[in-house]
Amino acid sequence: MAVDRSYVAKNDIERARLRALVTRSSDADLARAMPAGWTVAAVLGHLAFWDQRILTLIEAWERGAPPPLEREEDVDWINDAGKPLLLALSPRKAAEVAVTIAEAVDRRVAALPEELVAKNAAAGSPLNLSRAVHRKEHLDEIERVLTR
Repeated sequence: MAVDRSYVAKNDIERARLRALVTRSSDADLARAMPAGWTVAAVLGHLAFWDQRILTLIEAWERGAPPPLEREEDVDWINDAGKPLLLALSPRKAAEVAVTIAEAVDRRVAALPEELVAKNAAAGSPLNLSRAVHRKEHLDEIERVLTR
């Protein structure tokens, strides 16, 4: 039985959108303030962090350590803990890293063996293979700020 890989095309679309935003954005655009003390670049760094988390969990699972389910109550404190570090990065570097890691995670999740994709689904999807959902949410927010 074939597993659902519809996430691959969606990831490709939002990754292309991310790349286009980074390419066309000036350093001033990337440094622009976002809600809650974030900047455009820090939000892009936030995307990179959560994409890198998936890469790290895939590698651990392949070594025999199944990934934990994401706990909603942990998301805010993790984001808050990372924010000062993301704000400290140069805006251009944060944006470039977001694209580089998005490319890496999308290649990786697209190439996962069917057995692992099925195992992930059976385990309640501890690995969110659809990176597009998170990217779209934040790219929509960024575009609203940049078009003001």
